[in-house]
Amino acid sequence: MKQLVKVLKASGCRLQLHPMLPLGKVLGVLLFLSLVGTQPLQAQSLEDYLLEAAKNNPGLQSAYAQYQATAEQVNQVSMPNPEFQAGVFLQPMERFMGNQATDFRLMQMFPWRGMLTSQKEEAYLMGQAEYFRFMDKKNQLFLEVKSTWLELLFRQGELKLTQQTIDYLKKQESLMLINYQVGNSTGLSSPTPSMPVQQPTQSTGSGMSSMGNASTAESSSQGMSLGMPSPSMNSAFVGMPAVLQLKLQLNEQETILKQLQENLAVLKIQFNQLLNRSIDSPVSLPEQMDKPSLPLEKQAYLEKIKESNPMLAMFAAEKSALAQQEKMAVLEGRPMFGAGVNYMPLSPRIEKGMPMGGDDMVMPMVTLSLPIYRKKIDSKIKETAFLQTAAEMAQKETENRLSMQWAAAFRNWEESNRNLKLYQEQLTLIDQQLQLLESGLATGKSSLLDVLQLQQQDLEYQRKVLYATYQGHQSLAELEALIQNSSIPSN
Repeated sequence: MKQLVKVLKASGCRLQLHPMLPLGKVLGVLLFLSLVGTQPLQAQSLEDYLLEAAKNNPGLQSAYAQYQATAEQVNQVSMPNPEFQAGVFLQPMERFMGNQATDFRLMQMFPWRGMLTSQKEEAYLMGQAEYFRFMDKKNQLFLEVKSTWLELLFRQGELKLTQQTIDYLKKQESLMLINYQVGNSTGLSSPTPSMPVQQPTQSTGSGMSSMGNASTAESSSQGMSLGMPSPSMNSAFVGMPAVLQLKLQLNEQETILKQLQENLAVLKIQFNQLLNRSIDSPVSLPEQMDKPSLPLEKQAYLEKIKESNPMLAMFAAEKSALAQQEKMAVLEGRPMFGAGVNYMPLSPRIEKGMPMGGDDMVMPMVTLSLPIYRKKIDSKIKETAFLQTAAEMAQKETENRLSMQWAAAFRNWEESNRNLKLYQEQLTLIDQQLQLLESGLATGKSSLLDVLQLQQQDLEYQRKVLYATYQGHQSLAELEALIQNSSIPSN
């Protein structure tokens, strides 16, 4: 235990280690720690889903059972079993002190001083390493649940915006039909915008657990906006061709809407599977995503990662366990002592008609093992030294990888903030333009089509705001997964 504390302090991992607790109490503590600093978005019902996933997910339960099995090895360290021997002579052996028919021997071996302590410490440290591995599994599960939850909200928002797009296209279609029938060449007869063909969006699969998947969501979101009219005008579409072009885009958007509904259904199945419940179980979602906020500064997150990431703590525990194994290898090169007793029951022997002897004999015994074959011992010492080097390098590599993940998550977080600021400013300008155009409708200085085109721009920027908000929450979820507290309070 002292060795582990030393290594944790040296590596910057300030963690408390405690005895094994029942899974229910552990999961409750872990959930509380994982939800500290979460956003209002996640405070509505996500914490309940996280607790349900922690209790029911078979992968997490398997990892905890593995930790419990490893922790039990501490109770398996003990003194060598005493040896008892018994012998019976087929014919009594005649001795000077009497006749011997049986022989009993009891022997207890004692390892070199410190061997049992090192074995217990090594078993305890290996159990702690397994616990930290379980903690990392928990972090990854929570990240996957959060990512799938966020994608559900993102797809739900896309679906609403697509429905608004369809309503907009239907309104413009009605306008074009009236314009065509009336034959008016002014105001409402303005050329309709060109609308490029757009492919239906595809589901990204089992949640967006990485920012690479988030890029796929952005491409999907941008693809959605292509199906909406552009504010630029194209004089090639007038009259009935314009109406048909609008009908074409309307059909396409309705197909996209159906695809989004199917994608949302698949995501709900994936979410329910993470919670290990029925695939048709209802999933409660808030109406929209709130703007994310960051509780810590950028550099503070990196320091917290180095302090509390469970994988770094796992390697620290492994290095301490290997140091104990090296100590055990050295102690194996020391002799073992044994102490025992030999009991020989004797019966009197008859000599010249007189019984002679017959007193039982008790003989104390001492034994000593001689570890003279040193090659095996030296090789085991070298083996543990190499394993310690391997664990140290793996810890350093993990620390570098975590730093890269931290940098990537913050890059996306900062990009999300910049985009949100830009899109909000653009929406404000569009709102001002809409007010001016609507006031100009009464005087004939602007057309209804101009208003509809500006409304279309407003929908495009709403979709961009939706994705930027999703990107910010996804980045925050990744950062939270890197800094989860890995200690368990004691009873």
